[in-house]
Amino acid sequence: MIHLLPLIIAVPALMEAPAQDHRYQEARNLRMAGRFYEAAAAYRRFIQENPRSGRLPEARFWLASTLEQDQRWDEAAAAYGEFLRLHPDQRLLGKEAKLNRIRCWGIRQGQAPEATPGLVAALEEENSEVRVVSALQLAKARDRRAVPALQHGLSQPKQADACRLALEAMGVEPKAPPQAPARFLVIRIQEKGKPDPVVIRVAAGLARAVGGYLSDEQLVQAKKKGVDLDSLMDQIVNAPKGTVLFSVEDKDSSVSVAVE
Repeated sequence: MIHLLPLIIAVPALMEAPAQDHRYQEARNLRMAGRFYEAAAAYRRFIQENPRSGRLPEARFWLASTLEQDQRWDEAAAAYGEFLRLHPDQRLLGKEAKLNRIRCWGIRQGQAPEATPGLVAALEEENSEVRVVSALQLAKARDRRAVPALQHGLSQPKQADACRLALEAMGVEPKAPPQAPARFLVIRIQEKGKPDPVVIRVAAGLARAVGGYLSDEQLVQAKKKGVDLDSLMDQIVNAPKGTVLFSVEDKDSSVSVAVE
């Protein structure tokens, strides 16, 4: 019996992970099948039953997304807020959660009491895309608090046309901000065993090309660190010169990316 004791103790632990995986997969399958009401309930059960699971951030995000797909706008906005509050380290999903919550608030402004204050608060977000998207929602209600962010959005290629139309609809003359000095990214690649790094300068407009200089292992590492390679252009605009945006390394080399 003495020899069997460790096996008896280990059985529940061995069974726990597969049970968690099964519950999470059940919620995912319901969501993918478009059964959003049931999927939301399944995600809630998973969160309640597995308070220490490593999948909690994903589960909370997909719960909010499922509620949004089910057009339960207020519940979805609250669930995105809960995700952002409990998992502030999730930068990639965090940005998506903020944008999705703004969409829910935009639909509900004038009806849900927290919608308009939430949109106004988002005008102070660090990420310029989040600020401009919030301003575009406020502009639908002719809220002039959106004007500064809309004027800033005129310099953002993806949002310039929408910002111009929103300003004109409110009777405000679109005035693009002065062009900022050209910004560059400096990529320093230090190969193991070599004395000097390879230095590459990339124009801000080509910021997405940075991923091409990283190995697969470094890309995975960057993602784990919360680096959003798709939003590097926003970071370049707002970061002082000399700011190191991120650094990664593998067995062959280390790479750092800074603003110039």
